Amino acid sequence: MHGSLIARRSLTRIARTGLAPLLFGLAYPPRLAMSSSVAPEVDPVYPGTALARMRSSRERVRELAAKGDFAGRDWEDVRRSLLFAAGLRDLPNAAPGAGYTGHAFNDWNHCDATTMRTDVADSENQGRVPGIAFNNPLGRGIRIASLPELGPGGTWSTCLLGCNELPPQDVAHVQFQSRIAFKLVWLPPAFETFALVDDDGAVLARGAPTGRVPPMRERQRNYNAVQGGKYDCAASCAAA
Repeated sequence: MHGSLIARRSLTRIARTGLAPLLFGLAYPPRLAMSSSVAPEVDPVYPGTALARMRSSRERVRELAAKGDFAGRDWEDVRRSLLFAAGLRDLPNAAPGAGYTGHAFNDWNHCDATTMRTDVADSENQGRVPGIAFNNPLGRGIRIASLPELGPGGTWSTCLLGCNELPPQDVAHVQFQSRIAFKLVWLPPAFETFALVDDDGAVLARGAPTGRVPPMRERQRNYNAVQGGKYDCAASCAAA
């Protein structure tokens, strides 16, 4: 009887310490699991940037370029590699606003791979970027199309319009307060090759696709849209 009383008191003391789940092979108590969480890294200039995701995207670019995925292949295959590098699913048949990515890198404008934190994914333009729709809800599409294995946050192929200003006044930097993982810039004189540049304008990789690339007017306008800003890479991109 005396032994049973001691045992009950011991179990009571163990329960009060919160160690019972550990001693008896049960799951960790919620408060211990929560204490191990680490606050995400925040960019002091563009706090909407998903920094780990951005770095992972650039590493994918380098890996795919080293394998030759951006050169000597049909444009649609190259574009799928660009989507994968950006952390986006290839969803050409989805409805606009529901994850559709058929436009990504396929015209002059939607050529920024923007990796943003999930808490800014629902931000809208609200007139901040001239030439962009006042209400442009992208959050649902971002969540559907983003590949989770690239890291926390989401990705979208945002409009580069306004990137030629200093600092950039485009959707990534203004609407989402985010840096870009990379930007696609078609290169003169023939506009048959492109460069992928990072948020500072440094060249990450080059590409030379075959097949049915975007129309010439789209490729030329893409190049013209970056002139005068930090992504104006006429010399550095050609020499990369």
